[in-house]
Amino acid sequence: MATPVSDGVRADQLAMADRLGMALVRMNKMHACVASHMSKSGLDKASFVLLANLNQLGPSRSSALAEAVFSDPSTVSRQVATLVKDGLVERRADPEDGRASVLAVTEAGARLLQERREQRNVALARLFTDWSTEEWTRFIEYFERFVGDYEKALPDFIAESGLGPRSEGEK
Repeated sequence: MATPVSDGVRADQLAMADRLGMALVRMNKMHACVASHMSKSGLDKASFVLLANLNQLGPSRSSALAEAVFSDPSTVSRQVATLVKDGLVERRADPEDGRASVLAVTEAGARLLQERREQRNVALARLFTDWSTEEWTRFIEYFERFVGDYEKALPDFIAESGLGPRSEGEK
């Protein structure tokens, strides 16, 4: 059995983590390329992430949306203003407190999300044409597990990196 070298992690585990980390760097580079092309067509990555998360959450206060995307409320407020101006999001009276407002995805916003989802799904399906159904299914299962574990670990990663809390008011 290998000897732990850092925080109880073995050298072989660190080597595998490095391979995965480098693959994630490559994937992030490609994702940045896609995001750049998206912004040229009128919707930047940050705005798209907000729109998609708001669609998933349903009508929500800006503070809840900020928490969902690990951002601060002032940044989200500025980004939401553009989505409202573009007719993709609307402000509604909060049904629980008429003095406050909630954000909601408009029909145009929902259409845009559906179009982008269909485009993404076609592109991904093409990517896997040389994979067997079994290989593709296994990959998806492992990837979903990885993403779920990563989501759970993210607050600790942020805290350990010294970057502080993920939003105002969080401890």
